Amino acid sequence: MRTLYIDCGMGAAGDMLTAALLELHPDPAAFLERMNALALPGVEISALPCVKCGVTGTRVEVLVGGAEEESADAEGPHVHAHAHVHGHTHEEEHGHGHTHEHHCEGHSHAGMHEIGHVVSRLDLPEKVRADVLAVYALIAEAEGKVHGRPVSEVHFHEVGALDAVADIAGVSLLLHEIAPAWVVASPVHVGSGHVRCAHGVLPVPAPATMELLRGVPIYGGAVRGELCTPTGAALLKHFVSEFAPLPLMKVSRIGYGMGKKDFAWANCVRVMLGEAE
Repeated sequence: MRTLYIDCGMGAAGDMLTAALLELHPDPAAFLERMNALALPGVEISALPCVKCGVTGTRVEVLVGGAEEESADAEGPHVHAHAHVHGHTHEEEHGHGHTHEHHCEGHSHAGMHEIGHVVSRLDLPEKVRADVLAVYALIAEAEGKVHGRPVSEVHFHEVGALDAVADIAGVSLLLHEIAPAWVVASPVHVGSGHVRCAHGVLPVPAPATMELLRGVPIYGGAVRGELCTPTGAALLKHFVSEFAPLPLMKVSRIGYGMGKKDFAWANCVRVMLGEAE
């Protein structure tokens, strides 16, 4: 059986999963051309060679309006391992004046209705569009539960929303084309410490990430920082059939998707494609 195994020993993020799966694709350049041809507003996607702890892999860069979204761990260097999306409620943004620390002032906001409109216009197979919306709905549901509000009141900052749509669309389309019959992942390393967000300093994993990882085997460790983002957690929750150690399988292809932050450990998601009983 065609099996994909995802090694989440350094967590998971949308850009890292995209990069790892891109290394499994038979024509990465053509795939990136198709992704950029989707014409997500102001979004440009590129792949760069990247080395972590002596291992060569790929880092996917998603620019929205020429800038890459950043987020900051509360301890250590203020450069995050990956970009991700945080939600807030309409009341919180417009009733109490909260703003997101990692976005420029003046950016508009998007709810699930707006996200659905953007996704519906993308030139993607119907199954892939459905996957993108399902993954984004998981994020919105988690954010709504954390904030105690219905999904209809959850809004995302535009830059983070478009960044996440690009990551989710990329992973969904790559999995559609790689077409594994079975997707397995390791238990997820979530990191430790704290992360800064719009509402202040929160524990790692962030509350929305923790909500998404309900029922998923997770662990912390010596790495200080947020290793698993809401987008990464939602992608795993939607696509992974089982969280377990590496099964007995004959591996044919291996991909390394790199994050931006440097640790003593190689900061990557590793994927393996092969045949398992």
